[in-house]
Amino acid sequence: MTNRLFNRFLGLLALAFFLAAGAMAQTGAIAGKVKGPDGQPLKEGLVKIERLDIKGSYKVKTNKKGEFFHAGLPLGTYNVTLEVGGKDVDSMKGVRTRLGDPIEVNFDLAAMAAKQAAMQKAAESGTLTQDQARDMTPEQKAALEKQIKERSQAMAKNKALNDSFNTGMTALATKQYDAAVEAFVKGSEMDPKQHVIWANLAESYMGQAGAKTGADADAITAKGLEAYAKALELKADDPAYHNNYALALAKAKKFTEAEDELTKAAALDPTKAGTYFYNLGAVLTNIGQLEPAGMAFKRAVEADPSHADAQYQYGTYLISKATTTGDGKVIPPAGTKEAFQKYLELKPTGPFAEGAKGMLAAIDVTLDTKYDNPDAKKKAAKKK
Repeated sequence: MTNRLFNRFLGLLALAFFLAAGAMAQTGAIAGKVKGPDGQPLKEGLVKIERLDIKGSYKVKTNKKGEFFHAGLPLGTYNVTLEVGGKDVDSMKGVRTRLGDPIEVNFDLAAMAAKQAAMQKAAESGTLTQDQARDMTPEQKAALEKQIKERSQAMAKNKALNDSFNTGMTALATKQYDAAVEAFVKGSEMDPKQHVIWANLAESYMGQAGAKTGADADAITAKGLEAYAKALELKADDPAYHNNYALALAKAKKFTEAEDELTKAAALDPTKAGTYFYNLGAVLTNIGQLEPAGMAFKRAVEADPSHADAQYQYGTYLISKATTTGDGKVIPPAGTKEAFQKYLELKPTGPFAEGAKGMLAAIDVTLDTKYDNPDAKKKAAKKK
């Protein structure tokens, strides 16, 4: 090789080296430390480095000291995100790499949690410190101010709702039904999703209807039934609502619907099925519907044979159907004696004990059906 060619080769080699060195020099690095929620170094945290100006994605995991380092990153702008347990937990946006020393990006999950708690407290109290405001972007500040406003409005609404509910409950407890209806209607308008308000509004309407007659009572009863239906629409699994709705339906003489509701209540809470049907029987008895009442008491003892009062009332219903033979013997329907005997077995000194004993005695006595005319003269005895 001639000197001229050799010198040219050396020049090209130097140029290639210079260009390679220049290309290598146009990269930077990102390094940092990660602390977990407990304040200790976080091992195996995944740091994702996403380039913004040109598509590029890089990943690196933290070591046992919670440290990470990624070199060879082209100069540019990046979002750096920390992933833990498959979820992004913190990030730093707009990180610009540079020549020379690495850009430091640290994550402190304990400090972040404390900061979030402070922000939540600020949202609850409606106050924001100067330091908090200074650390926030305009977007974050606007979002927090919106949250503070919404929370303040919600708190005011909740206070008004609670006040209305408490007023209604006090009025209902003292049977001031007009005031109770007014308070619960107000509460239902503030928050129509509160089933307990609808249930108590229904009870208030039924109490209000009890003081009315005719068409006025019917109109208010209809409102009560509508309110019960609304409560069950919101909470269909509440047996007490079905029970109370059934009693209201019975008062409205909708006996089939009432029985259906009680069947639902019994299915939801079998342990109280006897009580539910007994209550229906009591309501029906009070409004003079003796035949449906008897069937309700029958279902009560079938559901709960240990329900003493239901046994007595069922026995009373059966004795009303007793017949008398020509020689005066009382023939009660099957199960009558057993019902009264069961009551005495369960409540030997109960309030219906004497009544049950009297009924049992009457069943075992033959009535005297011979009629004597008190005005008839007695035949005189013959003289000897």
